[in-house]
Amino acid sequence: MERWRGLEDVPEGWGRSVVTIGSYDGVHRGHQLIIGRAVERARELGVPAVVVTFDPHPSEVVRPGSHPPLLAAHHRRAELMAELGVDALLILPFTTEFSQLSPGDFVRTVLVEKLHARLVVEGPNFRFGHKAAGDVEFLSALGLKYDYGVEVVDLFMRGEAGGGEPFSSTLTRRLIAEGDVTGAMEILGRPHRVEGVVVRGAQRGRELGYPTANVETLPHSAIPADGVYAGWLVVAGERMPAAISVGTNPTFDGTERTVEAYAIDRVGLDLYGLHAAVDFHAYLRGQEKFDSIDALLERMAIDVKRARELVEG
Repeated sequence: MERWRGLEDVPEGWGRSVVTIGSYDGVHRGHQLIIGRAVERARELGVPAVVVTFDPHPSEVVRPGSHPPLLAAHHRRAELMAELGVDALLILPFTTEFSQLSPGDFVRTVLVEKLHARLVVEGPNFRFGHKAAGDVEFLSALGLKYDYGVEVVDLFMRGEAGGGEPFSSTLTRRLIAEGDVTGAMEILGRPHRVEGVVVRGAQRGRELGYPTANVETLPHSAIPADGVYAGWLVVAGERMPAAISVGTNPTFDGTERTVEAYAIDRVGLDLYGLHAAVDFHAYLRGQEKFDSIDALLERMAIDVKRARELVEG
């Protein structure tokens, strides 16, 4: 899959294409319907499928300080889109100047002059252009002028997550913030992942017999609620069952919130400085402050046993 950073990276002479536009944070199952349909139609038409997205999140530019917690970093979104068959990903730097583009100028500049769209595939709630003034009806009207079609895909899937609310990035963020990583997994179609570089912490886990990878998460990452989880630690393509702790380590009067993963039954791992991912599978319990180290160790043994059962099961 080709990756372009800005309109200037689109190759000269780029031909017709099927395009879909959106933040697509998380590439959840609703997003997968739209992107999958764009890929399907591109194959039928014999042209490439292109996804257009933005960095930073538009809300951070329009309303500074409102950047939402991210469900997936851009490189992770690119991986997921490539798995869906996308041929090219265009990441547009979302600046104040760019945010001022009218819907008509956006269509002409991005869809017509650069990507030569033959078909645009979107969800029913798609909005674009200055003050989000453009919608799918306006997009379709301009298609008559610029010779492209518009196909609308209903992305509003439902399940048990959120009590039956339509799947969305907003709902997913809320569930993760509440610690409901199982509900988030239903929406995403895979475990929620946070990632970053493994850094040195207080090394108490090593002293207690449970050495953990302390992952310095990427900015704006959607971190689950404080507590203990079952999941996986992923390093260099290896996926290791893990017991995961999120919180401040109150037993040791900690103040800094961390994400730490103990790779179950693995010894001698030296992960410092490596990029690691933590996949959350199930919530085990909330964060607790224990009266003694022995009480903490007793509970950690129970947590690890339960995490092993859930992940291997």
